[in-house]
Parts: sequence; structure tokens; C-alpha cells
Amino acid sequence: MTTRRTFVKLAAGCSLATVAAPLHAFSSLNIGVGTYSYHGLSIDDMIVQLNALRVREIEMSRGEFMLLSHPEDQLFRTTREKLDRAGIRCVSYYAATIKTDGDIDNAVRFAKLLGSTNITGDATEDVLKQIDQRLTQAGLTFGLHNHFFPYKFAYESPEDVLNALSGLSKTMGATADTGHFASCGYDPADAIRKLAPRLRMVHLKDIQAKGGEVNVLLGSGIAKIPEVMQELHRQNFPGLVAVEYEKEGDVNQDMAQEVTFARKLA
Repeated sequence: MTTRRTFVKLAAGCSLATVAAPLHAFSSLNIGVGTYSYHGLSIDDMIVQLNALRVREIEMSRGEFMLLSHPEDQLFRTTREKLDRAGIRCVSYYAATIKTDGDIDNAVRFAKLLGSTNITGDATEDVLKQIDQRLTQAGLTFGLHNHFFPYKFAYESPEDVLNALSGLSKTMGATADTGHFASCGYDPADAIRKLAPRLRMVHLKDIQAKGGEVNVLLGSGIAKIPEVMQELHRQNFPGLVAVEYEKEGDVNQDMAQEVTFARKLA
């Protein structure tokens, strides 16, 4: 099975409790989609599926858009035109690993071409400082993404993410992946609670078992999705909760179930 982690690894290599009292009254969470879910479809066919599910906001996380694929500007322009016609906003761009000043410049340009206000990815701590300065100037935000890999990754726990963001400006936040937290052995709801001051967006994903990356339908795995959604409600989280489902083959019916499940908890 080709997951996004496998895609990134193959293309880029290995470089790289208490329950708190409610903060606010419940309000509806913003459910969208991480588009890697539809990596097996063309952009046009993906938009058909998004419209069928009445999804209005997305994060662009398909492999051909990531920095490691060296995409051309025209891909972003034509995709933006198609999304605009469909009434779909790309609120975040998933850049994957950012290594150089050139990567930062490209990520900023690509995000702006898509009309995004946030960039999700990862980088070493020295590059994070450069990202902070550049994105602050550009009026964008950044979400540091936790990951599960079979090898040790720099940002596996909520503490890893918070430590990396310590001392950086409010431009720099976290994009929390519930499936990856569960895969790494952390409680996803607790991670969401700890990341609240820095939380930019959420990748809503369920996983079969700790130490693996087999995606399952929301609510059927170990990622404590109802508890995650309860914590997001407690925070009155205003950002995108992007449903992600990493599986090969036809995922259209599965995605319909995923989005329906998420909306029931929203």
C-alpha cells in the first residue's frame, strides 16, 4: 500500500491528563478533506467527488504538488482555476519537507497560487526559524506536521512538536495528524489538547494498530476519533479538520463514509 509517508520516503529518502473543563460553548467544526485521499484520481475526478460530498475546503496534499516532485507553477494555476469554478477553497498547501531557502520561496509561491493561507510540512529546527521569518513577511502561517515512520522521526510526540516551536512566533503552529500520533503510541485526543495553543489544522485519520500505517474508517481504529472531536469542540477549534484516508484503489465510497462520520461529530 502506498501511503503518503511511503511516497515522501521513496521520493525524498530518509533525510531527514486530565480532562480539562470546557473552554467555550460547542460550535460546529469545519470538516474538509486532505486531498492525498484522492491521489489515485485526476484533479477533475477529485473535484467531482468533493462536490458530491459538498466539501468546500481542502488541503492540497497530493504528491504531484509537493516540493519533492518539483512541480511547475502552471499546475497550481490550472488547479486553482478548477477549484474556483467548483467553489472549493484550498486553505492549506502541504509542502512536505522543507530543506532550503529555495524550498521556502517555492512553498510560499505555491501556497499563494492556490490561494492558501497556511503551509503544512516539516523541517529541521534551524530551517523552522527561516520559515518563521519568511512566512511572517508573506502573511502566511505554518503547521508543523507530526509523522509516523518505521525509523525515528524528529516530530512524533506532541512534546516534540511543541519543543520545536518554542521561541518561534505565532506564525508557527502545528498540523496534528491523529493517525500518526496513534501509530507512534500517543493518545491523539491528549495530543490535540496539548497542542491547543499552537493548533493550526487537523488531519483526521484512524489507524489499525500502533506501530503501523494501515488506515481504517474513522471510528473503527485506535485513534479515539470521538474523543478527538470532543476535544476540538472544547477548544472551539476554528481551523480545518481535514479527513484523510490513505488507501490504494477506489476510495469514493469509503470517503463518503468518512466525511459522514466526521460531520456527525462536528
